[in-house]
Amino acid sequence: MTPTRPEPEPATGTRESTPRETAITPDALQNFRQRLKQPEETIDPHTWAGSIPDARGTAPHVRVGRDKWFNLMWLLPLGFVVLVAAVAVAQGLRELPSVQDFLHRYPGAVMLPDAQEHAGFPAWLGWQHFLNAFLMIFIIRSGVQILTDHPRLYWTRHSTPGKEWFRFQKPVPDDPLWTAKQDSVNVPSWIGLPGLRHSIGLARWWHLGVDTLWLLNGIVFVVLLFVSGQWVRIVPTSWDVIPNAISVAIQYASLDWPLEQGWVVYNSLQLIAYFITVFIAAPLALITGLGMSPALSTRLRWISSRFSIQAARSLHFLVLCWFLVFIFLHVTLVFTTGALRNLNHMYAGRNDDSWVGFSVFAASLVVMIVAWVGASPLTLRKPRLIQRVGFALIGPAQRLFEHVDARPGQYTEKDISPYMWHNGKYPETDEYRELFENNFRDYRLHVGGLVDHPVELSLDEVRALPHHEQITQHFCIQGWSGVAKWGGVSMSTILDVVKPRPEAKWVVFYSLGDGPDGGSYYDAHPIEQMSYPLTMLAYDMNDEPLSYGHGAPLRLRNEVQLGFKLVKWIRGIEFVADFADIGGGHGGYNEDHEFFGYRQSI
Repeated sequence: MTPTRPEPEPATGTRESTPRETAITPDALQNFRQRLKQPEETIDPHTWAGSIPDARGTAPHVRVGRDKWFNLMWLLPLGFVVLVAAVAVAQGLRELPSVQDFLHRYPGAVMLPDAQEHAGFPAWLGWQHFLNAFLMIFIIRSGVQILTDHPRLYWTRHSTPGKEWFRFQKPVPDDPLWTAKQDSVNVPSWIGLPGLRHSIGLARWWHLGVDTLWLLNGIVFVVLLFVSGQWVRIVPTSWDVIPNAISVAIQYASLDWPLEQGWVVYNSLQLIAYFITVFIAAPLALITGLGMSPALSTRLRWISSRFSIQAARSLHFLVLCWFLVFIFLHVTLVFTTGALRNLNHMYAGRNDDSWVGFSVFAASLVVMIVAWVGASPLTLRKPRLIQRVGFALIGPAQRLFEHVDARPGQYTEKDISPYMWHNGKYPETDEYRELFENNFRDYRLHVGGLVDHPVELSLDEVRALPHHEQITQHFCIQGWSGVAKWGGVSMSTILDVVKPRPEAKWVVFYSLGDGPDGGSYYDAHPIEQMSYPLTMLAYDMNDEPLSYGHGAPLRLRNEVQLGFKLVKWIRGIEFVADFADIGGGHGGYNEDHEFFGYRQSI
């Protein structure tokens, strides 16, 4: 069903009208719960996410100008041509006396007076190196999986189709109800983690959970780096590093490579690459990751007003590209500039050509391969385990950030996005069709549970409550965003009407729509967030009644949470002490069936 939203009839009530109290019985609320579907605890790829079909993307494309696109696969033959040309040019340059003199004056490394004192590699550095490489496997693979859920990147906070600068999906079709979920693509399970289309919930547990371990490992690494004096290897201390880096580049390009002195000092090109990776790229990965948090973005307005989630997402992707290029070049040079000696440096702490370092490296490689191969099957068999472990790692930060309140006034009407993506499974029941076709005259919002004054409100009565309006940014878990003007009633007004009891700790919103696996869609929110200034029930969007695709007649707005928690097509609201006995007991439909987390402030 793809109805067009009818023009609403004027509300008959006034803003001062008082909702009538009604006896919403436990049986009525039990009816809401009976519509929910119990989840499966393992994953069948054939029925996953409502049997979402396979959808392959396209080759990566970058926008050139206003409407031209460049296929990045052309970089492979072009890169080869450039490489051959660079070798020819570099070999020609080395024949020039001036260049030979330059290479003599700047051989490639800046040798500090105390370099010999810090020669060699301590054992902790080898362990740190292994842990970093091991953790990066899961971070990169799950990051790729997350990117496939919205395979488009933008520089503005408006995720308008056709305005992206990078994509690996076809142009958005001319379908007014095309959803972001339909726009997702999938990648093979040996690349993505777990490798299923629209498995972003599990991918995020891997990504955010392992990120926590990677961050802790990085903090230990930096502390030990400065305590031990090993920092001198990767921190420039003289401007001579620049001409020496140019010298190294010429020597590498000419295939007459510089003298390897890695046991004592890295050449200047290595030093700069390590410095950028450790002290620029890694912190930027953390900062841009937090820049995609709805809770922080709506709180740290002085940053997010200028630095949008989409800019953060694009920079996060470019940091990924840096890491991939660095890893490729690093591994290539390790094996082409003296593999045995280089592996002994890092894995055995010795400066010779024995096979000890290679043996340790081979053992570590086996561990990484086993982890690589086993990660996706483990996720499909034990998704709840992945969810629990991921929440144990990232949960403290989620709990911290979700209590960051947000204030209105960050955006104005000039910031409203020209396009807001649709998402979710549209309601297709006869019940909803009848409500829609009579312009929701028979619609009733049931609000009950652990409250002193349960109510049943018509849409006119909802509109008669004190009006609330806000212009806020929507954050979808898939990565897209948009700014819209919402009109409706503040949830604090609803609290004043129904008077929740002290034992009410959670508020459950039930939808008229079903989820993709069947059963009504629902989600639970902490009751304290219902008092936030930017938590509301919206019936208008951009000064027009909510459309069918955006959640008519009512939808939730809670601006410290990601979009999947903002229930559309609301049927009823229940105040509860705990959500353990509702649905699958995990706090919401996507939490039950697609292993999302009920805390999603990051």
